[in-house]
Order: sequence, then structure tokens, then C-alpha cells
Amino acid sequence: MIRVVLADDHALMREGLKYILRKAHDIEVVAEATDGFEVLALVRRAGFDVLLMDLSMPGRSGMDIIKQIREEAPNVAILVLTMHDEDQYAARAIRLGAHGYITKESAGTDLLVAIRKVHAGRPYISMEVAEQLAMDAMPHRQDLPHKSLTNREFEVFNTHQSNV
Repeated sequence: MIRVVLADDHALMREGLKYILRKAHDIEVVAEATDGFEVLALVRRAGFDVLLMDLSMPGRSGMDIIKQIREEAPNVAILVLTMHDEDQYAARAIRLGAHGYITKESAGTDLLVAIRKVHAGRPYISMEVAEQLAMDAMPHRQDLPHKSLTNREFEVFNTHQSNV
């Protein structure tokens, strides 16, 4: 049985995810978290295999949480489930230690496969995000200025953009 923790600050999203996961005979939701502090408390208690985590939750930056989990609990498989389909989010999350990255739009079709893959120690990136990452890796592509920002600079940049 794959034991999963759902981390998303929206109750409706968590309920929808539980509905999808109930259909799988090999996956069980064992806990839920609504902010970064609750995620870290659950990680420290252990007792699960896969953390299904949104990047945008109150309390702590999703990127900071991934980094801290890697340091404290390197065996926890982290699958990011987010509304951000931009490749810079995916690349940063993977570099920090996430095992997979899918968007909420593809969750209905990809979620079960993604959970099983990251649980088995394999990476999972949705097709759309993988295509963007591949395009960015091509040598002829000129990088946009925001792609060279540090994680903290990128976080501030995005906070500013959402407030405009």
C-alpha cells in the first residue's frame, strides 16, 4: 500500500484528490496538511511514502519546504501538484529534490501514474512540463532574464507579479 499525505491549502482540492485516489486499490491517504508548517510536522512524524504537495500554500515557500524535506527526510518521495505550469517552477522544484511535477490540470489523468512512479523511485514530469524543459535546454534558445534568478529572487518576483 502506498501511503500518501495531501498538502494543499484548499479543502475542495484535497477532497477532489481523495476522490481520485479512492479509486486506486494500492493508494491510501493517511494525512492532510494545509500549510508548510503542517507539512514539516508530518514529515518529522513519518509514516507515509509520498508527499503530494502544492507549491503555493501559506506558511512557507514550497521550494523552501522541498529543500528542508530533502535535508530532514531524504527517503520521502515528493510529488509537486500545482497550478504553475511554467517550466522554471518545475526545474527549480526538481533541482531542490522533488521526484515529480504535475499540474492540477493534468491531475485527473496523470495523478495515479505519477504517485506510483515516484513511489517506485522513478521521476515523473507531465508531458507539457517535460516539453518546456526540453525546449529550454536547447542551445539555440536565448534565456530570459528571470531564468537566472536565485530561488529567493524568483519567489519575490512572482509575489510582485501576482500583486500587479
